[in-house]
Amino acid sequence: MPEKTIIYLKGQGRWDSAFETLVDAFKSLNLYLDKQGIKPSGPAMTIYTQTDDTGFSFKAAIPVADPPKDPPKGDIAVGLSPSGHAYKFVHRGSYDAMDTTYEAITNFLDDKGLDAKDLFIEEYVSDPAKTSEDKLVINVYVPVK
Repeated sequence: MPEKTIIYLKGQGRWDSAFETLVDAFKSLNLYLDKQGIKPSGPAMTIYTQTDDTGFSFKAAIPVADPPKDPPKGDIAVGLSPSGHAYKFVHRGSYDAMDTTYEAITNFLDDKGLDAKDLFIEEYVSDPAKTSEDKLVINVYVPVK
């Protein structure tokens, strides 16, 4: 995975409302980008920084070509996306069906004897805020140790 400049919003959510939490975060980010006249340089992504059985911590991120001249204030920040070696998996369908994809990823890693880092990235090939759920295409990147 190449390193990218991102504008992101940190947040926390619960799995039972994950999709709504993420869509709200991306709406806030897109509003900021629109106000600043900044164009995305790639698909939006969620960088999960911590997970457990009930919830998660994340960075909702949008890649940009250059950092803004006036750095954002408040909850929105500029940074770099994770980079390095990762496995890429593709999920097609509703966000609610992601459990099946993650089970397959876990089984793949176990079968290969691979240790994943404590983060993973979802890259939205189709915009979750504008695409019907059954038509979603999401790349899932799993960095390995």
